[in-house]
Amino acid sequence: MKLSNIINGIELMEICAGANATEKRTEDVIAEYGNIESVCTDSRKCTANSLFIAVKGIDNDGHKYIGSAIGKGASAVICEYLPDDMANGANSTLFLLVKDGRRAAALAASNFYGNPSHKLKLVGVTGTNGKTSIATLLYRLFKGLGYQCGLLSTIANYVGDKRYETINTTPGPVEINRLLHEMTETGCGYCFMEVSSHAIDQERVAGLEFTGGIFTNLTHDHLDYHRTFANYLNCKKRFFDNLGKEAFALVNADDKNGKVMVQNTKARISTFAVKSPATFHSRILERSIEGILLNINGKEAWFRFMGDYNASNLTAIYGAAVLLGEKEDEIIRGMSSLTPVEGRLEYFRGANDIVAAVDYAHTPDALENVLRTLKELNPEGGIVTVFGCGGNRDKTKRPEMGAIAAKYSDRIVVTSDNPRFEEPSEIINEIKEGMDLKGRAKSLFITDREEAIRTAILTAQPGAIILVAGKGHENYQIVNGEKRHFDDREIVRKYLSELEIR
Repeated sequence: MKLSNIINGIELMEICAGANATEKRTEDVIAEYGNIESVCTDSRKCTANSLFIAVKGIDNDGHKYIGSAIGKGASAVICEYLPDDMANGANSTLFLLVKDGRRAAALAASNFYGNPSHKLKLVGVTGTNGKTSIATLLYRLFKGLGYQCGLLSTIANYVGDKRYETINTTPGPVEINRLLHEMTETGCGYCFMEVSSHAIDQERVAGLEFTGGIFTNLTHDHLDYHRTFANYLNCKKRFFDNLGKEAFALVNADDKNGKVMVQNTKARISTFAVKSPATFHSRILERSIEGILLNINGKEAWFRFMGDYNASNLTAIYGAAVLLGEKEDEIIRGMSSLTPVEGRLEYFRGANDIVAAVDYAHTPDALENVLRTLKELNPEGGIVTVFGCGGNRDKTKRPEMGAIAAKYSDRIVVTSDNPRFEEPSEIINEIKEGMDLKGRAKSLFITDREEAIRTAILTAQPGAIILVAGKGHENYQIVNGEKRHFDDREIVRKYLSELEIR
């Protein structure tokens, strides 16, 4: 593809070749330039005739790898500044200097892949909790309605039925656009995408055309990155500020921040809620561990999901499907066959009517929502909560989660999550600080996560519900920077099978 087409919409500050600033006009130099065969933000992936874009990351700076990219064949580079070793070099590489490398990377990737987001209906889901469930269930719903679809999510990325493993909630811009391009090439008409606050802040979704955006809620999370809740809120709001007038904005009316999200949007605004008046409203008629009976906009159906927060998620899914033009009765019929997403209140039964539920809850709000849901079931053997907090992440939520676990649980086992480079015992002590004396008295503190789960299951009273929270679908644990295989669901099944009937 011509370089001039790839950089369309990118504001250039300067153009130069090696140490020699060109005297030609920018458009002339670029017009004369040869074809670009790939766009890369990772120098290791560069080949002959690549365009390398140097992006400043949180822990690393792509400008350090410009030489490596050129060595692998990159013939053009977009960067924010020219490193000394490049400025003094004599080579024919074309350097395009920009103000914002992150935004340039997103726009270049979109252009290189033919702006694929313009060729399908792309729906973004953002908020603190519920993103994965809503995006994944919309993908499954629309597949069930007969559409070819794509999914970009925390658990996995899908192009039709083809699964790709994922590292981040929202991939980098080159990967996003490569996947969207593959979707359009294979006939996908829809893509449902989790949009994280990191992705918004880092311009990974710049240049994408969204058909709609969904706001789930906003609670305490990622303050290690955003520093303040106001910064976190404003970052999420930017997603809705950038929606076009033809798009829809579907926001949670039960969350006070829902109105804030759409204060400056050009999109068509709709709302969903369980407790408040809304465009799409649901009411819980019955609850059990098997699911909930809901009335959504006057239509009753049984869904295999537990809790008020899942009622909210289902209402958002219903609203989005209506806004995308689907028939209401077909939506309800399709939704009634859906099952929970992996690691989202996924439950397993053992002897003595003991149930273990594995959930991804790793924020104070998410943990409280899940525990409140389980408390409403009034289990005969009480609620046992196994949880921890991630290392090298927001520390302020640790005592909060300790207090919440103490409030709703009959017994608690505090353990490791992904300690990363922190000392697990120190994380556990910070969780413990949020507990009162009564909470500490009913708690065990076991660093080894498998031993913690084993203890919770083998000492549970008949009829107990054991919540194993924090990791959900994850099949690994990061300890001292090492990624080891660890799956809560495997461990739960293992020790539930060892229960003796009492």
